[in-house]
Amino acid sequence: MCGIVGYVGPKSALNFLLEGLYRLEYRGYDSAGVAIQEDGSIAIRKKTGRVGQLAQLCQEQPITGSYGIGHTRWATHGEPSDVNSHPHTGGNGEVVLVHNGVIENYSTLRNQLREGGYVFRTATDTEVVAHLVAHHLAEEVKMGADPTSVPTCVKAVEAALKRLKGTYGLGILFRDVPGLLIAA
Repeated sequence: MCGIVGYVGPKSALNFLLEGLYRLEYRGYDSAGVAIQEDGSIAIRKKTGRVGQLAQLCQEQPITGSYGIGHTRWATHGEPSDVNSHPHTGGNGEVVLVHNGVIENYSTLRNQLREGGYVFRTATDTEVVAHLVAHHLAEEVKMGADPTSVPTCVKAVEAALKRLKGTYGLGILFRDVPGLLIAA
């Protein structure tokens, strides 16, 4: 089991996300991370260990922004490590997400996405979901959809969800659509 928090609002997302992660930490996690929209990109900080170690990393490498997602991880796919910690990116960084649950068909999806040119950097089932959403976003764009529109992003998420087998709770950000956080 993992814990997910998200924030969209007028205040600093980092403080809200860290507080939420501290509140979830009692459940015994092995890593934590945050992703925050910042200056046209999504800044990610993640760290193996307790939330306090993530907070220290965020002090050393500050990030600002008023919306984002956070995650505490209990490893199911891939060992506890900074690389395997959430959030994960899809495509060329246009999708960033966190995931709670287990994707049973991740191996099949990973192979299909690799054949399509997607490069995997982790051993997680979550990175598969991130690339799958990015893939469906690219497919929407090929059909003439605007990658900066909310409906396009929603369609990409819906198409990806139809292909997943297993359990999931997701928090999803899109680099090119500031202010959008999709929960599924």
